[in-house]
Amino acid sequence: MKILVVDDSATVRMFYRSALAAFPTGIDEAPDGEKALAMALTQDYGLYIVDVNMSNMDGLTFVRALRARHDVMQSPVIMISTQSREQDATLAWQAGANLYLKKPVAKETLQYYVSAMTSRRAKDEQ
Repeated sequence: MKILVVDDSATVRMFYRSALAAFPTGIDEAPDGEKALAMALTQDYGLYIVDVNMSNMDGLTFVRALRARHDVMQSPVIMISTQSREQDATLAWQAGANLYLKKPVAKETLQYYVSAMTSRRAKDEQ
């Protein structure tokens, strides 16, 4: 199972990659929703971790486009954003996200939710 991390910040993608290194899985990265959708068309992902605010194609548009496709593996989506209003989470769920978290997300919190959504445990716990 592979995870696709979609965020326009290279620093954030590096943090997520570091946090997810404890899992026995491959991790790919995309800087925006447009690139992520192209990647999802050629590779099956077991989980998507998606930022909301990005150029080219934002996270909400990406998730809606992903959910509209019948030729793409429909895996869980964790949306992570600096936006903290209740309506932001509602928009994420309406787009098709399974979970909405507010940045910054602690490494342990991310690992917990990735484990829950993928039924995988970190290498340290096996």
